[in-house]
Amino acid sequence: MSDLVLHLKKEYFDQIKSGEKKEEYRQATEYWNKRIYGKTFDRVILQCGYPKKNDPAKTIVRKWNGYTLKKIDVPLYGGEVLVYAIDVSVS
Repeated sequence: MSDLVLHLKKEYFDQIKSGEKKEEYRQATEYWNKRIYGKTFDRVILQCGYPKKNDPAKTIVRKWNGYTLKKIDVPLYGGEVLVYAIDVSVS
């Protein structure tokens, strides 16, 4: 079984857990291209920070629903950037 593990800040983890946030973004850099582009996974494991192993309160497991490449505005990076928009909605 192949899993994609994403570590998140508490703010974003809580938004995904509540259902408010449906996508998690990773900038389409060489690093993430090697890990995501053209691949499929069985599950997406979302972790609040770097919790102790198998801490259920700080871990969300979702079915892999794929990703889309899209451009989003990120003022911190000076404008639009290409990202992997990973679907983390409840399926």
